[in-house]
Amino acid sequence: MAEAASLYSIPSRLRRLENMHIVFWLFKDISWCLDFRPLGVLMIFPTLLVAIYITHKNRSIKSELAHNLAVIFWITANSTWMIVEFMGIDEQEIWKGVDGRHLSVIPFAIGMLILAYYYLFQRKSELRGDREVTL
Repeated sequence: MAEAASLYSIPSRLRRLENMHIVFWLFKDISWCLDFRPLGVLMIFPTLLVAIYITHKNRSIKSELAHNLAVIFWITANSTWMIVEFMGIDEQEIWKGVDGRHLSVIPFAIGMLILAYYYLFQRKSELRGDREVTL
């Protein structure tokens, strides 16, 4: 019975939204790849908004919160990279050896720091039993 308590079940409505999120993300990246600038930029908004909504709905589960926040920053970094490439400043120095593409490193790093914190501190605490992983 203890195993049943650790199962995580996703409501079907949220699961469908997560699947739609993947479709939005693919449209954004395909538009980027094919240089369809208006569609690529437009698709940032539903992709990011759905990621934020999913994060909000799962915020009570620490592992889901950490991973979904990382996804939000990944989408932000990916979108930043796409926009600077569309603007033609991806390889242009914008400040002391930093080119436009390097701007995307900031949200990538924030996402990595969130996951590092989760795995180095929060997850270890959960495994020790200090805090119960709750749904």
